[in-house]
Amino acid sequence: MEPLSHRGLPRLSWIDTLYSNFSYGADDYDGEGNEEQKGPPEGSETMPYIDESPTMSPQLSARNQGGGDSISPTPPEGLAPGVEAGKGLEMRKLVLSGFLASEEIYINQLEALLLPMKPLKATATTSQPVLTIQQIETIFYKIQDIYEIHKEFYDNLCPKVQQWDSQVTMGHLFQKLASQLGVYKAFVDNYKVALETAEKCSQSNNQFQKISEELKVKGPKDSKDSHTSVTMEALLYKPIDRVTRSTLVLHDLLKHTPVDHPDYPLLQDALRISQNFLSSINEDIDPRRTAVTTPKGETRQLVKDGFLVEVSEGSRKLRHVFLFTDVLLCAKLKKTSAGKHQQYDCKWYIPLADLVFPSPEESEASPQVHPFPDHELEDMKMKISALKSEIQKEKANKGQSRAIERLKKKMFENEFLLLLNSPTIPFRIHNRNGKSYLFLLSSDYERSEWREAIQKLQKKDLQAFVLSSVELQVLTGSCFKLRTVHNIPVTSNKDDDESPGLYGFLHVIVHSAKGFKQSANLYCTLEVDSFGYFVSKAKTRVFRDTTEPKWDEEFEIELEGSQSLRILCYEKCYDKTKVNKDNNEIVDKIMGKGQIQLDPQTVETKNWHTDVIEMNGIKVEFSMKFTSRDMSLKRTPSKKQTGVFGVKISVVTKRERSKVPYIVRQCVEEVEKRGIEEVGIYRISGVATDIQALKAVFDANNKDILLMLSDMDINAIAGTLKLYFRELPEPLLTDRLYPAFMEGIALSDPAAKENCMMHLLRSLPDPNLITFLFLLEHLKRVAEKEPINKMSLHNLATVFGPTLLRPSEVESKAHLTSAADIWSHDVMAQVQVLLYYLQHPPISFAELKRNTLYFSTDV
Repeated sequence: MEPLSHRGLPRLSWIDTLYSNFSYGADDYDGEGNEEQKGPPEGSETMPYIDESPTMSPQLSARNQGGGDSISPTPPEGLAPGVEAGKGLEMRKLVLSGFLASEEIYINQLEALLLPMKPLKATATTSQPVLTIQQIETIFYKIQDIYEIHKEFYDNLCPKVQQWDSQVTMGHLFQKLASQLGVYKAFVDNYKVALETAEKCSQSNNQFQKISEELKVKGPKDSKDSHTSVTMEALLYKPIDRVTRSTLVLHDLLKHTPVDHPDYPLLQDALRISQNFLSSINEDIDPRRTAVTTPKGETRQLVKDGFLVEVSEGSRKLRHVFLFTDVLLCAKLKKTSAGKHQQYDCKWYIPLADLVFPSPEESEASPQVHPFPDHELEDMKMKISALKSEIQKEKANKGQSRAIERLKKKMFENEFLLLLNSPTIPFRIHNRNGKSYLFLLSSDYERSEWREAIQKLQKKDLQAFVLSSVELQVLTGSCFKLRTVHNIPVTSNKDDDESPGLYGFLHVIVHSAKGFKQSANLYCTLEVDSFGYFVSKAKTRVFRDTTEPKWDEEFEIELEGSQSLRILCYEKCYDKTKVNKDNNEIVDKIMGKGQIQLDPQTVETKNWHTDVIEMNGIKVEFSMKFTSRDMSLKRTPSKKQTGVFGVKISVVTKRERSKVPYIVRQCVEEVEKRGIEEVGIYRISGVATDIQALKAVFDANNKDILLMLSDMDINAIAGTLKLYFRELPEPLLTDRLYPAFMEGIALSDPAAKENCMMHLLRSLPDPNLITFLFLLEHLKRVAEKEPINKMSLHNLATVFGPTLLRPSEVESKAHLTSAADIWSHDVMAQVQVLLYYLQHPPISFAELKRNTLYFSTDV
């Protein structure tokens, strides 16, 4: 189990989303447009230090501090320079009030757990003991100590909060609480044995079973409900659930404590102790993964869970899929009324003994997948980017938190739709006794992960079974507590201080690989995340019949808020019978896969960073470096004016006595000759060394250009054409007209937009206009082959838009504050401009120039 980190706090993965500003998760939606009601799960506290239960003590409840509005668990702003100290101190009081309320509930839970201990001990020495002394000590190990620590802490903190003073000090209380965390270490190490002992005792002793199934927890003071019934298993989990609580509240207290306050150094010390404790906890113990027992009494554990898009009855639904040691369960959240406990609803399950993966031939008979229209996906991205910009503006202007929350919710809705509709890679599973199911994934990586996890479990001696309705209810009921993935990966679920990802260009050299047991035809693909899902960006050539491939190929990958790079290693299959009928591609075998985080500090250097990624015993060596988007805007004119790269297009066409530069004509001709049916043409990166070689030949006007072109990989030729346009001293559609293009594409009246967009084309210098129209017709011809090459007009506009139309350095510096803003404000509009012309009926240079203008305003 890998430890996760949040805001610098090491955490256990089984408490990985306790702390989040906004919980617009996939739990709110089911893919059918229905919003789920939210509420806390039974027997657990999902929000940090604020208990949502109706039994919370009113005088301590943070909800009652401000006239009814709930307090966000993480306040919006920290005590940065310039923020009023008074606000921070008021937030301290709210944070402490909420934490104190949950402390009261926690102490009552510990009391309820201790209540049966004394009578059980009393009977242990009689002739009819319920449990032995050893069993009692194992089950209730360290509970008394934990109770006493928290009772003392609560008794000392309560008067300080109730008689609030802005100069009140309580850092020493948290410091003492942190220093006693060793007791929790002992409890955690014993937890699994305590749970197993309690389960065995329940099975062998009816009296203890009755006791453990219904423990009475006292309600908070002044609450209407005097007691609630909770199981011993749920109460034994409470200290585990609590173990990170004080660390999280320390983080917020520090955030709202002035640096010169006497509490500040004490809270810092307490936070340091707590962090060290959390990182030292034995990561092998994972109590959240222990589910209910099987009918045979064996422990059924959760191995993997996650959100997947299922195609059901012809429509896409977001499901939470749970892989247990012997069963795959597909669930969704039930719709519940406000205040009710959340619960999963089982849609279907397959015992792993009955689960099979259909062959390509069997898949052919299954319903085919219809991809979602590209233009609708692009529209969603446009809306998300616009909403991001609005949120940033609201924050910059210190807008109301409700307005920001409303915008975030809108953004989540669009991001959710994008995640629901963007996956296209089919993952089919079949119940040998019944029906088949189809999921759509965004990457071969996920498909491989799920397949491997299932096949690994199937190697064990598994038995087929049928769950009774009660057993299914118990298993589904355990999903909420056991789940390790809480929120879908959308930016609206991220905290404000989490990395927005990288925007710009990642240069990756895939060097070589070792560790293959036998010779094979091998290649690698590179994927990066974008808008929450992964996209394949580059592919090495196939290195034939080897155990040690040496590619040494460089790729330039455009990043759009990316945080991870994936490398997948495949064995190329040349058997034409093994064709996947879903996408008409031969199925290649994944030999290994690995993922690394794109850490800005590591990546954002001028030097290459070399690394090795291990995957199933295979080691792939690669290097990378990153160029930010604002750096990529800097267009350096060529020092060699006799060449073509970095030289004004008017200079090149005049010298060549041509209307369209020779490099553009030759690359386009070669792509149309043998690359127009290549999957991902213009999207898949060519090898950087090949592109540089072609660049040198074109710059030198070498006589061997045609021969070299005919031998070169087609993706390198496509990459050379893109590089030519990117290295022009100014974009093809010019710096001068850039603001006008941005305004024109935003017009809503079709006639006004048509008039303006055609007028802008007429305003281009002739060499630029003729070259643009030449390229436009080529891209339309490429898109005609979309069923084969998977490159629609939208895909091509996404690739070429930001290359042909970019803000000048002056423009970008004047209006944009960060690399992320460049993407949000401009790139989507650049794509839309090119898309407008690609979707327009054929535009003739002569017709364009001959037509009179409806208006002659100078641009």
